[in-house]
Amino acid sequence: MDKYLVPLKPSNENPKPVRRHQWHRSLIELNGRIDAKYRHSVSSLLAQSYSQIGAFPHLYQIDGVPCQTHVNRSVHGMYDDIQAPFRKQGISALDFDNKGIYLVSVTKSGCLTVHDFETLYCQSNSLPSTEEDATKLVLHLSLRQQLDFVRWNHANQDEVVCTSMKSNEVLIFDIGYISSKPSQVLRTRQTISLHGSNVHKGLSDIAFTSIDNSRLLASDTHGVINVWDRRMSSLPCLEFTSNSRSTLNRIQLNIIFGASKQGIVYMWDLRGGKSSTAFQSHKEICQSPLTSFKLASLIEKITPLKEQSDIVAKEIHSIDLNPSCPYQLAFHLDDGWSGVLDLYNFQVTHIHCPPPAWLNESNSSDPLCLRKPSWLPTDSIYVVVSSYDNGIHLLDFYPDSSSPSHVDFKDNADSLSGENNQNKQNIFVPSSEGITACAAHPLNGTIIAGTKNSSLLMISQRHQSC
Repeated sequence: MDKYLVPLKPSNENPKPVRRHQWHRSLIELNGRIDAKYRHSVSSLLAQSYSQIGAFPHLYQIDGVPCQTHVNRSVHGMYDDIQAPFRKQGISALDFDNKGIYLVSVTKSGCLTVHDFETLYCQSNSLPSTEEDATKLVLHLSLRQQLDFVRWNHANQDEVVCTSMKSNEVLIFDIGYISSKPSQVLRTRQTISLHGSNVHKGLSDIAFTSIDNSRLLASDTHGVINVWDRRMSSLPCLEFTSNSRSTLNRIQLNIIFGASKQGIVYMWDLRGGKSSTAFQSHKEICQSPLTSFKLASLIEKITPLKEQSDIVAKEIHSIDLNPSCPYQLAFHLDDGWSGVLDLYNFQVTHIHCPPPAWLNESNSSDPLCLRKPSWLPTDSIYVVVSSYDNGIHLLDFYPDSSSPSHVDFKDNADSLSGENNQNKQNIFVPSSEGITACAAHPLNGTIIAGTKNSSLLMISQRHQSC
């Protein structure tokens, strides 16, 4: 056998070592956890996999009679060429419970519904039905008044709370008892005008404190955050006042943040400073904000954006704390712009500026509609309702300059590898109807969107057959 072997001639050149890319998955297997940067590098693949997989129209009846939302939806069908008034229909808000088992939603027509998420998901493959299918409903109430906000009580998963910008009442329902009457009603204090008449107050966003489960907060249309102690009275025990009489569209807890119609963010700090004794003192009913700032002034500090755009104060539709990065406060404005405020230095670190609706000859933006975005539970992806088209934006707001929405992203583009830089982008997911509000499942990230036609849309990865 040796005679068939050819001896290898020695080479004078040193062989060049082959450089191989580090295999990230081996680190995951060794450490047992996913590195944050690796998660970010593959999060774009997650965003690209989202699409609409189901639609559920609101075609329900109560005692054999179509509910008011059903009636208004049918009337809207007559306005194919003319935009029907949004004030009479559309889903205004929705929210998941802690474990994502149930989904609650409210409509402008006054319907409160609770759906079983698993039933919705199993029916997402089927085509939308034109007939009533109440099997996916856990609860359906027609309250015959406009409803604008709804929240689960995270300390008591049997309770849902809703408010209306046309009423000064907080309605608390116990879904364990099927009753159209609320189990408890809270009201704001009456305010007398200079002419001696009562000033009308509406309520917007709702929140529960982590300090005490019996305390509930709601912002109103006169720039006040009302705080109730449900054990004491149906009237507020404390009021956080702002410097204006404009509506506070959204509130967030940690430090208490309130976002106003005038584009101002107010802050009340319960942990220290001027408001440290807010929940301990019973002598002082009103508390002034610790600080406030105009969001447009902070956006103006982004030099490239200021050179290209005329930045003016816009109504803040929503503010939301990032569940995976608590120092990021996301905001969404009336003109469709979204961004992130860093709470450590109060600088706008991320910005997304879609084209205005008039540029696309779109009239889908409705001044009566407060768009309600949502964070995905992980990956720092902000789900924003499009202001000019049917669909949602999945915005990469990762807390680093590698995010495509970061204000310094272009400066760092040359230092990024071509593969990573190519994958990191914001994604637009089209939908069959115009969307008003969305909520993300707290565990698997499935997005449920409410529409102007009062439908529920499911946006997620498509089902794979075995």
